[in-house]
Amino acid sequence: MAVLIDPPLWPRHGRIWGHMVSDTSLAELHDLAAQAGIPARAFDRDHYDVPLDLHPQLIQLGAQPVSTRELIQRLRKSGLRVTHAQRHATGEQ
Repeated sequence: MAVLIDPPLWPRHGRIWGHMVSDTSLAELHDLAAQAGIPARAFDRDHYDVPLDLHPQLIQLGAQPVSTRELIQRLRKSGLRVTHAQRHATGEQ
């Protein structure tokens, strides 16, 4: 029952990015993102892409730092994970 954040490791658009998910509900995830001022466009069906510079603020707001492996495992167990196949079934990339 937590919002989880993994280490920022992914370069894109001149920044380094990580992921933020909830292992409880999307409402919980959206609430924390809104508190941090993260725009809705950063949400990708089951996670937010979050830049390195927001990590300290997100942790201060209650996001729990975990490894990428743990983040994925807990997201899968939650039932909130959107798989690659599910994305393609709806025509998304």
